[in-house]
Amino acid sequence: MINSEQVSLPGVYRAVKKNGEVYYRASFNYKCKHISLGSFDDEETAHRVYRFAQLTVSTPTLRLEDYSPDNLISFEKWVVIINFRDNNIYFSNPIYVRANYFSYYLSLHEELKFSIDDLFYYSSHKIMRRGGHLFVADYGMQVSIVSRYGIKSHAVEERDYRFINGDKWDYRYENIEVFNEYHGVSFVKYRGKPGYKAVVHVVGDYVIGHYHTAIEAAIAVNKAIDVLHSNGINKAFKTNFIEDISPSAYANIYSELKISEKIAKLSNIE
Repeated sequence: MINSEQVSLPGVYRAVKKNGEVYYRASFNYKCKHISLGSFDDEETAHRVYRFAQLTVSTPTLRLEDYSPDNLISFEKWVVIINFRDNNIYFSNPIYVRANYFSYYLSLHEELKFSIDDLFYYSSHKIMRRGGHLFVADYGMQVSIVSRYGIKSHAVEERDYRFINGDKWDYRYENIEVFNEYHGVSFVKYRGKPGYKAVVHVVGDYVIGHYHTAIEAAIAVNKAIDVLHSNGINKAFKTNFIEDISPSAYANIYSELKISEKIAKLSNIE
């Protein structure tokens, strides 16, 4: 684009691409936020989009489900605007915040549900789809959304994990159960936040600690086993094989993880 200037119609800006092609951008200001509505071939269409957006924010009876394919703005932008109108918080992704969770819309009839704890993450990570798999771009990599629950990329639903209420669109933490991914690791809520508990069985179960990710908890189990062995406890513990990280990343996590002081004090237990 070489330049951009407002035309006589409100909310419309004339712009020129590098190849000299003219197009028109529509946008409007709402709650001190400048919101782009898209680019169009002619200024009349751009102005109609501007007026439609103005009507949407000024009509509280309009809901997400009122969207029609004939609407002048995309469904994604429709979600963005209505969420901003109703919840006073702007996201560039198609998120609508509800009482105890939020919805991320892939389309009008495809509503993903997430725990509020994930709101910051998905407000800055766009969900994409390829071959039935949902993923985000994170640090230049395609990361499956199920990985946030400690579920491996090759995991199979109903064998390795399940949706407790049967709704495959409901990704709230309390709705996902992971089956025996790592030895001694279980998904829990600790101090009101989702996380992973690491436990080692000696004579009874000893809690090693609580961690943000399943991989951290699995490495904590391995570290606890190493400590127990060094203390003279020669039990055949089951260690965890971590295949999704490099040896150097494993070593960094291993060295930084804290484990319960009770583990270090265990010794000579038959």
